[in-house]
Amino acid sequence: MKVLVTAASRHGSTREIVEWIAEELRAVGIDSDTADIKNVTDVADYDGVVIGSAIYVGQWLTEARDLIDHLSPELQDKHVWLFSSGLADAPAKDANGTPSLKSRMEQTGAQGHRHFPGKLDVLDLSLAERAAIMAARGKYGDNRDPKAIREWAREIGQALVGANV
Repeated sequence: MKVLVTAASRHGSTREIVEWIAEELRAVGIDSDTADIKNVTDVADYDGVVIGSAIYVGQWLTEARDLIDHLSPELQDKHVWLFSSGLADAPAKDANGTPSLKSRMEQTGAQGHRHFPGKLDVLDLSLAERAAIMAARGKYGDNRDPKAIREWAREIGQALVGANV
């Protein structure tokens, strides 16, 4: 059983979530690879795929959307989960519940999606990003919940083991 975990991450904090998920999957005996989303060209060698993206201005990053568009036929035959990482406030969660999320779920045949609060370091953001965050009333700081992320990863691992992948 082999799983790929990947995500689009602008400043690296969503990439850390990828690592946490893969670590938990390995802890339950699932062979898990991580890869920069820009380097993923196919998923033929994997039984499962976890794809995520940081949320900016209420949307997944282009790299994640493009990956799903490119691989959606292959993903239909895999065990797939999606996750988003963004503002901890309601605006990001509401924006993430758009029809585009439903479309991504259908495109991939995803078994689930989770939204996790993100990390905002003012020093990493451009002026335009800071303005967007201020307009959305985003909270600076690390709002990620490693425990919740790891619990979700264990749920994925249990589902895969239960599916006898």
